Amino acid sequence: MAKSEMFELSKDSKGVTWDVLMYVPTVTGLGIGALMFWYDKNQGLAYLLFFLSCFFFYQGVHRVLGRMLVLPRSPVSLDVSRQRVSLALRNGEVVELIKNVRYFSDHAGKSFGLTGMDMMGSRRQYVFHKGQFADDATFGKVGSALKVFA
Repeated sequence: MAKSEMFELSKDSKGVTWDVLMYVPTVTGLGIGALMFWYDKNQGLAYLLFFLSCFFFYQGVHRVLGRMLVLPRSPVSLDVSRQRVSLALRNGEVVELIKNVRYFSDHAGKSFGLTGMDMMGSRRQYVFHKGQFADDATFGKVGSALKVFA
């Protein structure tokens, strides 16, 4: 059996702050623009801006809650071996990515993506941020352990 490494995730408060600073002005600006166009009798553009405002609001809430590990399907730990990657989710479920596991690192080195098929044949996708790990060394260690799936 191959050696595996276990990594615990934590809440990324710094990343949440940046996300809030990005999403709140965007949603507010789109909402104000929608109101302005609505009362200017340009309902078509108002509907579009309102839709975009709602979309960015939902996306921002999902991203913030995911970084804070509040969502039930948020990973709380990561177990990496050469054959598979196992994720423990907040709701107690354990997901094992066993087929087509792929590791995607970003160019800035602040996050990475992980995709693969679980035991049931469902495709799973996860994004992990540098702030969710204990320190920079742990983040680098996770990246080097996952390089076999790149």
